[in-house]
Amino acid sequence: MFKKKLRIIPRLDIRNNFLIKPIQCEGVRKIGDPIIFADKYFNDNADELIVMDNVATLYGRYNKYDLIRKISDKVSIPMTVGGGIKSIEDGKKLFDNGADKIAINSIAFKKPKVVYNLARIYGSQSIVLSIETKKIQNRWETLTNNGRDREKYDLVTWIKNAKELGAGEILLTSIDNQGTNSGLNFELIEYSSKYIKIPLIISGGMSHIKELSALYKLEGVDAVAIAKNLHNNTSSINEIKRYAQKVGFDVRLSK
Repeated sequence: MFKKKLRIIPRLDIRNNFLIKPIQCEGVRKIGDPIIFADKYFNDNADELIVMDNVATLYGRYNKYDLIRKISDKVSIPMTVGGGIKSIEDGKKLFDNGADKIAINSIAFKKPKVVYNLARIYGSQSIVLSIETKKIQNRWETLTNNGRDREKYDLVTWIKNAKELGAGEILLTSIDNQGTNSGLNFELIEYSSKYIKIPLIISGGMSHIKELSALYKLEGVDAVAIAKNLHNNTSSINEIKRYAQKVGFDVRLSK
């Protein structure tokens, strides 16, 4: 019998070389050294890592190449890096410093050809379309700059554009749930997944491993990005994976 595969991916949001925990893309609490956390999660059997610079686009720069290189030297699992990517050269620098994939949000709205050309050069499997979304007046909107700016496309329209842009994966973040420990946004997952034709990583709000039982009943989710639940040691990666296997998911367990 075919089993649904599920990847468990720690999400490391960084600012000024500190690991932070944003709440609904705004409130911020410093947690520690992202290199130490990345190494811990690698040794705890994470499938991949996501590293996002929360203010790179806002301040118009990305200067974390040394940090990405240091994390890459510590871990040997795929690493997705995002925040502040404005050009093909920015993407190249991230790949040169150890990123396996890059997550793109703001520039995809402003200069979609940058995304398309990066996918053509590095392959669609290396390009993740990062989508921040929030329900506003009964409509799912796309936002950028950590939820500050509303974009012209609604969520479904933007999802449908993802494959044409060249993205091989979508990172979908629920702004309402991010960092709140209120649980995954199942309404968003159920609504959006039927339109997504490429792998989907859901991010924002996971509070307890038992939510995976409800997630298993839904279609379309290939991975869960987890931050607070792991940073606070509420659950370990292996504990999450064992429960995921128990409810029916196919997961990579440690030997």
